[in-house]
Amino acid sequence: MDVTDLDRLLEFAARSRLAEGGFGYLGDDGRVRPERGQETWIVARMTHVFGLARLTGRSGWDELVRHGVEALTAGPLHDGARGGWYASTADDTKAAYVHAFVVLAGATATTAGAPGGRLLLDEALDVWQNRFWDDAEGLAVEEWDAGWSRLSDYRGVNANMHGVEATLAAADALGDDDPRTEQLRRQALRTTERVVHGWAREGDWRLPEHFTAEWQPLPDYNRAEPAHPFRPYGVTVGHQFEWARLALHLRAALDRDRLSRAEDDAGWLLEDATRLFAAAASRGWAADGHDGFPYTLDWDDRPVVAQRMHWVLCEAVAAARTLAAVTGDASYRRLAVRWWAHGEARFADPATGSWHHELTPEGAVASGTWDGQPDAYHLAQALLLDGRPVRGSVAAALR
Repeated sequence: MDVTDLDRLLEFAARSRLAEGGFGYLGDDGRVRPERGQETWIVARMTHVFGLARLTGRSGWDELVRHGVEALTAGPLHDGARGGWYASTADDTKAAYVHAFVVLAGATATTAGAPGGRLLLDEALDVWQNRFWDDAEGLAVEEWDAGWSRLSDYRGVNANMHGVEATLAAADALGDDDPRTEQLRRQALRTTERVVHGWAREGDWRLPEHFTAEWQPLPDYNRAEPAHPFRPYGVTVGHQFEWARLALHLRAALDRDRLSRAEDDAGWLLEDATRLFAAAASRGWAADGHDGFPYTLDWDDRPVVAQRMHWVLCEAVAAARTLAAVTGDASYRRLAVRWWAHGEARFADPATGSWHHELTPEGAVASGTWDGQPDAYHLAQALLLDGRPVRGSVAAALR
């Protein structure tokens, strides 16, 4: 019997509720870490998770979705005067990564029929389209100051990956009658084509993550800080799984939408997803002789940060399950079963109902990159994707 249960995971996640609004970062004991204040990515991801819970038909989650929507709409993270959302109550920068998750929260709340969800989605999309989306490049820029006057020279693939996830979810939430839907799916296609069909394919399925303002790769970026939680040096194994899965969600959305004959023929989405997945699986698994996936590899496939991150395994399982559903190939299902069993044996924490976020290669709880068990986003999605149809978003599959 699996140790991990969705209902227990949701009960764990509910402990993040802050009386003053929003959700907090959870520690290993399942208690909020008050010293961290409110962080927009946490509030948005938890709101998304509770929206997904509501879409499963489970009762009792409406209040938490409302609580998250209200925090994002009128709480201290929201800049009502200048627009957008601060990274946290202690950091007033405005980042694409953060805003992608606000779009996702708004999309899932809208799909779930939560009060205020559509207003949040409309505002978040407006900020995303006008401040972050660079139509000339087909990609999103990275980070602004609080007043939208200074744009960072850094460009990153991580924020763009979550931008694809968010815009696909937004398109599903808006529905086919909204003129923005086709535009959002076109944007997701353009970004995925540049990242996966471009840089990943050209790099023999080793995806660069960091770029200059002109989108020139920076292969040595953060070599001195390789375990960075959002911008690590080298090849991030979990992101390759995540991109493979998102390519399949995009393919499903395009198949249903039929944007144009040329885009209908984007057969590379399935081929690239399978090849990117295969590279991550073959190069990543037990790369240092221990079972599991290291956080990062160098450009010669040697482990850089050997710690095991729960989210990497969750994304590997989710990608394998999605490929199994799309292709009917049982080998993907076998990999998903094997990897999930590894997660249950190593990562699952019976005391909280969640998973430890970071382990050593030998399986001991670690905290070099992630301290505590911050949120339930990756694990909840891995659970919910199992046995569901592949759609543009997790919320649409549940609906």
